[in-house]
Amino acid sequence: MSRPLEGKLAIITGSSRGIGAAIAENLASKGCNIALNYTSPSSTSIANDLAAQLTSSYNIRVVPIQADIGSPEGPAKLVQDVKSAFSSSDNIFQIDIIINNAGIAQNALLPDVTIPQFESTYRVNVLGPLLLVQAAQPYLPKDRSGRIVNISSVSSSTGFVTQSVYGGTKAALEAMTRTWSRELAQNATVNAVNPGPVEGPMYASNAEVFLEGIEGWIKHTPLMKAQEGDVKDESLPDGTRAARTGEIAGVVGMLCGTEAGWITGQVVCANGGMVMLH
Repeated sequence: MSRPLEGKLAIITGSSRGIGAAIAENLASKGCNIALNYTSPSSTSIANDLAAQLTSSYNIRVVPIQADIGSPEGPAKLVQDVKSAFSSSDNIFQIDIIINNAGIAQNALLPDVTIPQFESTYRVNVLGPLLLVQAAQPYLPKDRSGRIVNISSVSSSTGFVTQSVYGGTKAALEAMTRTWSRELAQNATVNAVNPGPVEGPMYASNAEVFLEGIEGWIKHTPLMKAQEGDVKDESLPDGTRAARTGEIAGVVGMLCGTEAGWITGQVVCANGGMVMLH
């Protein structure tokens, strides 16, 4: 079977679990080598296990690398560690794909938002991707074959209660996506993927006031209507389901292929048909 990303190298931030791990598997199945980034030492064993599984299943090279994307030094350290791990014997090194997936949400009503919450969320969700692309730019392809995909959220434009900070970070990420698509036009396409609710602990941890506010959107989102056999998610209204991580990964994988070479500067909605406000 043809593997369209054979021999390419991807950096995926926050990829030890959840959407990031699903993206890693999607790209690995297409022949891509993976730098599997994670932040916390507590994720080391999970990242190592995933690396071993992907290596065995897809006969590719996967290297887990710990680096804190939310620290000033973390993104540059990640790029240097990836270079050390993946440079060829004649010191040739190229980063073909960057997936800015790592993100945090610290939701609060306006009176309860704190400066530390603001600063830490913007460091991880906005400054981290910027510094990573900045550090990686010298190693991007020169023929437009590179791919950068930023994982955004419907919260960038829907104005959900408690998401002054998180929604703002995702709007900033989308703005940077459009700018980078111009500045890096000779190197890579740059797009964002905009999911709605996705299975996993991040969505389930939202406050009740947020879950109540998004309920109407979910009920009117075409592909979030549950089918027979779908597992009930207690954080979602009856008769609905969240996106599977593999479904989001499929959209990201599509944008990383050669067929997507004429798509750049776009926010691709992977939210099941949730109506967006613009």
